Amino acid sequence: MTQQIAILGATGSIGTSTLDILNKHKDKFSVYALSGFSRLDRLFELCQQFLPKRVAVAQKEVDAFTTRLQDAGLKIEVVGGQTGLKDIASDSQVDTVVASIVGSAGLESTLAAAQAGKRILLANKEALVMAGELMMSAARHANATLLPVDSEHNAIFQSLPQAVQQHSENIHNIDYGIRQLWLTASGGPFLHSDFKQMQMATVEQAVAHPNWSMGQKISVDSATMMNKGLELIEACHLFNLPEDKIKVVMHPQSIIHSLVEYVDGSILSQMGSPDMRTPIAHCLAYPQRIESGVQRLDLYKMSQLEFLEPDLQKFACLRLARQAMQAGSWANISLNASNEVAVDAFLQKQIRLTDIANINELVLEAMSTNANSANTINSLQQILLVDGSARQAAQMAINRLSLK
Repeated sequence: MTQQIAILGATGSIGTSTLDILNKHKDKFSVYALSGFSRLDRLFELCQQFLPKRVAVAQKEVDAFTTRLQDAGLKIEVVGGQTGLKDIASDSQVDTVVASIVGSAGLESTLAAAQAGKRILLANKEALVMAGELMMSAARHANATLLPVDSEHNAIFQSLPQAVQQHSENIHNIDYGIRQLWLTASGGPFLHSDFKQMQMATVEQAVAHPNWSMGQKISVDSATMMNKGLELIEACHLFNLPEDKIKVVMHPQSIIHSLVEYVDGSILSQMGSPDMRTPIAHCLAYPQRIESGVQRLDLYKMSQLEFLEPDLQKFACLRLARQAMQAGSWANISLNASNEVAVDAFLQKQIRLTDIANINELVLEAMSTNANSANTINSLQQILLVDGSARQAAQMAINRLSLK
């Protein structure tokens, strides 16, 4: 029996890579549902190619997209908005949900998949950044399976003992001897630039990642190192560790994707070409392996592998992420929300690249005055309230910068 797959965020880079793998293994996987909210022409092409049973679009696009499918002779149910996404994520016919919607927009549907006990290929890091405790609790309660698609988290997952892969609490068992985890970071396009060069960076320069092909938002996050900061927070939840047990090391070649350090002095890593199809294929087939279509790594051509300590003055967003994880849920939610607003303002050329970190720090300071002293945020409603307040604070900071 083929595995029924729902891809939330089908027109993005993760969705595209996932569909490329599924197309190579039609005997193992079937596309049951797709979603896309902006690139509707591309989504329509995917519907024609993969013939899903259901598709989700923005609520305002439901009628027009339904008509378009009907005119093409396609009998596909169209659902809309967050309600439609959650309905697909929890559909009883779905075996696996690929959660690849960028940003906080993917939170509710990913949570719905966890609550429904699905096998989740997690590419939406914001779901754990904003709602890590809630998400992990829901997954445990419903017996859902969370498999990390981010190349760094997937590399750590592959380098852990099977007993820890299956039950994250085993990471604290001394018999497995895990000392700490290492997240690698490419450093993005400004690794060897000074702060003044970053201040003058254009949008085009910021989104030109030297190794990976990604969407604009994630590319900007890589340029500021916020992407690594969000991954640090995500890793704490995924692997059940405090932030001081997770280190970050700059690795410009993006060949070693992350590492696990053991108490006996061993360091295990996962290596591969910088292509997201590798971790996606690993998650789709886990615990087996399938062909991904990725170009094989040629060890004979690898002349140098570098490892550098991060500059936390230049890449202040990484420092802020560690501070947020120390402060707790409200800070993680606030940092993620502020960063999404600030990145959008940079992409709209309203602020400089280096202003993103300044805005994020201002928002954390502003939100700390209203933080719950008990730091208890255990519902989606509370999460969204903090998220909304942080977005307002970020926009106010941007407006003040614009006036200057």
